[in-house]
Amino acid sequence: MLLAIDTATRMPSLALYDGECVLAEETWRSANGHTVELAPGLVRMLERQRVSPSELRGIAVALGPGSFTGLRIGLGMAKGLALTLAIPLMGIPTLDALVYAQGRKRGPVCAVLQAGRERVSAALYRRRGGQWRRQGDYRLTTVEELCADIETRTFFCGEIDAQAAELLRGRLGAKAVVASPASSLRRAGYLAELGWQRLERGEVDDPATLAPIYLRHPPIK
Repeated sequence: MLLAIDTATRMPSLALYDGECVLAEETWRSANGHTVELAPGLVRMLERQRVSPSELRGIAVALGPGSFTGLRIGLGMAKGLALTLAIPLMGIPTLDALVYAQGRKRGPVCAVLQAGRERVSAALYRRRGGQWRRQGDYRLTTVEELCADIETRTFFCGEIDAQAAELLRGRLGAKAVVASPASSLRRAGYLAELGWQRLERGEVDDPATLAPIYLRHPPIK
């Protein structure tokens, strides 16, 4: 049994996966309440499935990009459980899990997360050898800057509000295909599948050194 934890943005998600199916999954919108919502949500999920923490074989956690506070909360819980239960920990980049959910789409896919102050975190992907491969680095940018770099028909998915969708279509025309809100929803079930694949390959992370992916430094208070 594998537990997946994603607290990268205001849409946290949890899932339990047994290698064959997603046994339970919960995704919700949080008003920055990750600290008080995450642990009770996990307890409810385990209780509903009658799963003891001792039955977990591994934990997959979203590494970011994402919110500084959200990532710290999710990664802290994942590390604590991995160390306490002495089970493997797999960190998965948030945008990688988002694009993985898009299946076998042809052509480039741009995965997007809101980053505040009219900025977005984004990365461009293409399928190569049956796998999604990131093209270039994760970026902290704006939707307008993204448009300037698009040269061919591209599928956009992720946290794209109505204003951003309108801007993409207005600037790019037929070159912009925007995913529906439901197909853009970031779900921990996909994160769990990626984590399970890494677990099966023996590609695990060290809880002592695993760090979130930040695209900018947090403000000094």
